Amino acid sequence: MRLKRVGVMTMALTSGAIYAVFGLIFGFLFTIFGLLFSGLASMAGNDSGGAGAMFGAFFGVGAVVILPIFYGVLGFLGGALMGALYNLIAKLTGGIEMTLE
Repeated sequence: MRLKRVGVMTMALTSGAIYAVFGLIFGFLFTIFGLLFSGLASMAGNDSGGAGAMFGAFFGVGAVVILPIFYGVLGFLGGALMGALYNLIAKLTGGIEMTLE
């Protein structure tokens, strides 16, 4: 059995969704570290007027919103490109041989 062609749009959508999940995970990590380090800076007295804490909170919360969108869009575009390239190259090479049970 050979995979001779992939649906470019379905590959792009699937890739975009997977990367959006990665973006959400990374966004949560940015949030946790941003809030943690801004809190540590405030406790150490290195923060004048709480500006660092506000920046950390804003950056952390923004990361949860922006990174999934950013990763999703890039994953979609990358998936579309990979699907189109696969279809083009599979015509020349015959595709990927698979064994399914």
